[in-house]
This record gives sequence, structure tokens and C-alpha cells, in this order.
Amino acid sequence: MPGPREWTVGDFTLRDGRIVLRKTGNSAAIDRRLIAEVATWLACHLAVRLFGTLRHAGRRRAAIRFLPDRPHPRYMVRAAAIWAGLRLVEDDATADAAFFFEDATVSPPAHSDCPRRLNFACTDISKSHVAAVFEATFGYPLAVDPATWRGPAVEKAEANGTHDGRIVECPRPPQPGRAYQRLIDTIDTDGHAIDLRTHCIGGMPVIVWIKRRAADARFLPPNLSAESRSPEEVFSPDERAAIARFCAAMGADWCGLDILRDRDGRIYVVDVNKTDAGPITALPFAQKLRAVALLARHLTALVAGDAPYSGRKSGTDR
Repeated sequence: MPGPREWTVGDFTLRDGRIVLRKTGNSAAIDRRLIAEVATWLACHLAVRLFGTLRHAGRRRAAIRFLPDRPHPRYMVRAAAIWAGLRLVEDDATADAAFFFEDATVSPPAHSDCPRRLNFACTDISKSHVAAVFEATFGYPLAVDPATWRGPAVEKAEANGTHDGRIVECPRPPQPGRAYQRLIDTIDTDGHAIDLRTHCIGGMPVIVWIKRRAADARFLPPNLSAESRSPEEVFSPDERAAIARFCAAMGADWCGLDILRDRDGRIYVVDVNKTDAGPITALPFAQKLRAVALLARHLTALVAGDAPYSGRKSGTDR
């Protein structure tokens, strides 16, 4: 039974001054920064909800089924679905597409009889699996063996969304539940660590958010700033093709990738977010809405099987 200082509200548990996401156990302190972020998100959500309601009133709308969980509006896919006016249904018979949504690092396979299944093959986003798929598709390694690697490395939890990365010196004995990756030098001339959050739909990058953080807080939110760019502005044609191969190997029809560009020019996919929240708080308000609109257009095409997605297999059919 919950104790006197613990309350459960929807997906969250409030415990001892922290808010805990019940599905993953990740938590954050309830402080001024969190309250400000919630207020910023709420303003964007209300604008998205208003636009979706006004634009699609009286129109026939495509239907999507999320299973096993229905995403809260704080998740990007739900925001895009609201903007696109997609109907949320609870059965395969009335759905144009089924979307596997479970905010967990490793998920058991799910079943749906819907002909169009999205993200059903994306069941493992642990750091070690991401690193293995990255090396297989890009041809150079991200993971290191801490027992034999010499020099700095990044140690982080296998689980998604923990933001607990730290730089360690190797060689050192590996710790259970931890992954080890080479340290990517992303520091720009202003001393900021740069993260290229790349949203992919239908296996293709569609938008990049350039996030800047203080170098000594590169693994922690919040971002100092963020801005939107097209994939063509950030990645070469070969890099975009490699990102598409990576998404296919991960089984991800919808995901946000954390991509780092090293000082030597090569890019590394260090994290896969199949249940990404957003829009990114640090984005200017107008860019938030433009991003949601762009993702909504691509999500609508993905659900309908329109070009360029009509030739792709989906889910466990891949």
C-alpha cells in the first residue's frame, strides 16, 4: 500500500518530493525547473490540441491503435497524432495501423492482426544492443571492453532514459547492468557539447534538433539551447542512408536517435528512443509547432502507407 508520502496519478507516482514514471522507474525532483518545463509543455500541448480540433472537425480521420499502452500527450507520437487528427481506437478491426508502444528498454513481442504494424519489431533498445546494431550497420564500433580499453570511456546504464552517463578511465572491471562506449568528442568552439537528436519516421530521418549543453553536464538535462534543421543540412547522403539501414535493423518505424558527431567527422548513434517525449523544451515555441506539424504529416503518411512508405514492410513482417 502507498505510504503517507506517496500518491499515484495516472502514469506517475509522487514520492518524497520526486515524480516517478511508474513504467520505467525514472524520476525527477519536483523543483522550479521541472515546474517551468511542465508549464512550457502545457502551452505547446494546448496549441496542438486546439489546432487538431479546429482543422479536423467534421472530417473523416484515419484510425490508429496503440498497444499495449496508450501514450500520454507528453510523448511525441501522441502530439503528432493529435495534430494530424488521428482517431485512437482499441481494436484491430477499426484501425488503419497498429503502433507498438511500451515505454520500456526491453519489451516482450506483441501481437496484432492489423495489416499495418509499426514498431512491433523494435523490442530492445538497451545500450549494448544499440551499439551492436550500430557497428553492424555503420562498420565501425561504438562499444568498448572496459577491461582492455585504455583511456577514457563513457559508462552508462543499459536502461533507457536514465541520464546517468559518466566518463571513466579504463581499463577497469565492467559493472553489471552498465554499458561502456568510446568517448565521442562533440565539444564545439564555444565549449558546448552538441547532440544531434534525429527523428526518424518510416526508417528515414525527417528532422534534426541540434541540442547544446554545458560540456561538464553533457549527460544531463536541461539543454542550454536547441534549434531545428533538416537532415540534408546536417548529414551527408551516405550518412542518411546509413541511418536508414540502422533504423531498419532496429525494427524502428518511429524513433528519436541521439547521434553524436566526433571531432574526426564520423557520426555515432548512441541511443534509440522509441517512446520519445517532446517537443524539446529548449526549442523556440514556433519551432515546436512546426516540428509537431512535420511529424504529423509523416505519421499520417506512415499510417496510410502512402509514398515513400508504401513499399516498406512493417513490424514483424520486416
